Amino acid sequence: MTENTRRRATIARHGQLRTPGPLSQLLKFLAIGLAVVMVSGVSVAAYVVYDLSSMVSADAVELEGQTAEDLPPDIGEYKGGFNLVLTGVDTCEEEYASLFGDRCSGGDSEGTLNDVNLLVHVSEEPRRITVVSFPRDLMIPIPECTDENGKVHSAMSKQPLNVAYGDGGLNCVAKTISNLTEQEVQFAASVTFGGVIEITNAIGGVDVCLANPIRDRYTGLDMAAGTHTVQGLQALQFLRTRHGVGDGSDLGRIGNQQQYMSSLVRKLISGETLGNVPLMLKLANTGLSNVEASTSLADPMKIVQIALAVKSVPFEDIVFVQYPTNSDPANPNKVVPNYNAADQLWAAIAENAQLQITHENTSNDGVVVQEPTAPAAPAAEETAPTEGAEATPAPEETPNTVVALPNSIKGNSAAQQTCSNGNVR
Repeated sequence: MTENTRRRATIARHGQLRTPGPLSQLLKFLAIGLAVVMVSGVSVAAYVVYDLSSMVSADAVELEGQTAEDLPPDIGEYKGGFNLVLTGVDTCEEEYASLFGDRCSGGDSEGTLNDVNLLVHVSEEPRRITVVSFPRDLMIPIPECTDENGKVHSAMSKQPLNVAYGDGGLNCVAKTISNLTEQEVQFAASVTFGGVIEITNAIGGVDVCLANPIRDRYTGLDMAAGTHTVQGLQALQFLRTRHGVGDGSDLGRIGNQQQYMSSLVRKLISGETLGNVPLMLKLANTGLSNVEASTSLADPMKIVQIALAVKSVPFEDIVFVQYPTNSDPANPNKVVPNYNAADQLWAAIAENAQLQITHENTSNDGVVVQEPTAPAAPAAEETAPTEGAEATPAPEETPNTVVALPNSIKGNSAAQQTCSNGNVR
């Protein structure tokens, strides 16, 4: 394999620079999996998933080194759990182009930009979900990749992660993240941003909390402190904003996006949503209409199995983390991997431990953690036990292996409430 250092006209997005386009399909991307989870809970699951999967199977992408014979027929046979790479891309769909200004009218309006890359790990029993967000300006090696047309793209020794999609498509993103993390990637999907408005409207919006106001002239977002239900275009603006939160960097925006994801997860898994079959079908249809999936994911029964594997995971075991980074000595607008901290993260995941976030957020971070409200005092004094009566033993808790992650790893669980750290004081 021959490596080179081809340079591309990528945009430095870690520093205080203008965001060239809307947030990739973070919401839509999650809605795809979660909508399928919801559909899997009703009797028509297999038929519905089969019908919807026809939307993606025709253009399915082969992941290098993976053949149909390599894929176990049952999710339970994946030792150590399984991994799904989800990547979001900006492309100017005609129906929404007018909403996004220069991104869809400027010189790069015909191009496709890779904005969000996630690795979703689902463990063996007890099931836990860890969603790792990778900064798009993370400077790493890009391996040799074969694109969807069969063209081989040579390796690059150091480029931003978001170059991978432009170079070799979904397969290249999955291969790059697999090489970086040493995690085998069984499934992958790529989505556009067109469905964000429909999905947020379909579920009645997502509740977000702002510790401080946000005013961002780049996205047009203007929100007061407090709790808001965001839908449609405002949801996109909220997910796009980076100048409006923390230090204005892409790292701050990741924290803000994770607040949104946590709230979305809580809403989608709620009984109210799970019991609404028409809404579940609408979400699944909207989510799958613009999916580019790996061949391993374009299998209706496999999608049902994944859904069944994750739908009952407790909120405290759904954890969102940022891949740990350091500033790039060669470019202050880029970041490089913090391999030591990352190794500790992957070791804890391999142990199927319950992850404990130790990072304490600062004014530079995109969110602050909202402390839980203390429980109210009992209305009446409890009756003392009768003399000689045996005390009722406390229920035994299932023992867990808990691993405290290094404080350089930011994140939160879906059980935690975080609030956007708006930089308007």
